[in-house]
Amino acid sequence: MSGSSFGTIFRVTTWGESHGPGIGVVIDGCPAGLSLCEEDIQKYLDRRKPGQSKYTTRRTESDTVEILSGVFEGKTTGTPISLLVRNQDQRSRDYGNIAVLFRPGHADYPFTEKYGFRDYRGGGRSSGRETIGRVAAGAVASLLLKELGITVLAYTKAIGSFSISPADYRMSEIYENSLYMPNNAVAEQAGEYISSLMSETDSCGGIIECIAKGLPVGLGEPVFDKLDALLAQAVMSVGAVKGVEIGDGFAAASSVGSKNNDAFRRGGNGDTDRSICKMTNHSGGTLGGMSDGADLILRAAIKPTSSIAKIQQTVDIHGENADITVHGRHDPVIVPRAVVVVESMTAITLTDLLLRNMSSKLDHVRKVYSGQ
Repeated sequence: MSGSSFGTIFRVTTWGESHGPGIGVVIDGCPAGLSLCEEDIQKYLDRRKPGQSKYTTRRTESDTVEILSGVFEGKTTGTPISLLVRNQDQRSRDYGNIAVLFRPGHADYPFTEKYGFRDYRGGGRSSGRETIGRVAAGAVASLLLKELGITVLAYTKAIGSFSISPADYRMSEIYENSLYMPNNAVAEQAGEYISSLMSETDSCGGIIECIAKGLPVGLGEPVFDKLDALLAQAVMSVGAVKGVEIGDGFAAASSVGSKNNDAFRRGGNGDTDRSICKMTNHSGGTLGGMSDGADLILRAAIKPTSSIAKIQQTVDIHGENADITVHGRHDPVIVPRAVVVVESMTAITLTDLLLRNMSSKLDHVRKVYSGQ
């Protein structure tokens, strides 16, 4: 299987299956000298681990990370960083009834057609548990970004039809509710909606928003490796994501040029301030595939959880019609645990582009090798 790696200089490769011995990631290209310990990574993994609330799967996993290589005396060494999380609570018997059936909404059918074989225990490599490696790598990337004064924050903007407008954002409340919504009152309403779906053995989706602050101008390339294009690839590679937009996104299609364009002005800190800023940010922090200095704003649409206990129509591996009921422990909504995954993929993408951008000007190269 190819396609398990992402990035050019800061390159991450995830490995492992949902019901195998463990899940992990190898990070190559992280500069030496970054302070890093297992606790730094664990904080991120704790945000995606199961069993956090009644809205998440009952699978009991500590998701405890182990650093196997690439760190010595609390600092990265510049060599590949290998991270491992051991699986502890696999219940493969829960998936015995789907060994010969294709689950609606899952990768079972195309995976079998492509490889002629699949690990039906929790989806194997196609399981959402694969994102453990992404989050672990995202923790490292976020630490590197922090060294440069860049922050990345994701949160739940909407659950089903319960959406929060920017005017009602209360960022301090994001970690005060189990849905990671920046408004406790809306989170309570969304929670009641999820509970009603759970009683009907159904599920829902939502929208995750991610904001990166402090980016320099010029990250990304003007043609194929555009900042927004790479971000879309990174976030769309998360299994439950069905759409990505930057800035106004799809709303720009119904706008007009005079409104959609972000006007430029000189900085307002006196006559000597020659900095350039935008008066609005409809573009979401990108222009021509490059960062423009404004906040990067990204949103990801998350589909309803595919594993539900309702009877659904399907076919078996012999092509015969059948009914299926998916048993086991599943999230009624994936969004809360996917928040840190979207945040991590954004951080990984930005870190890689920052390192790539170091060679965009001869002046940058001179500073590194001449000390000027």
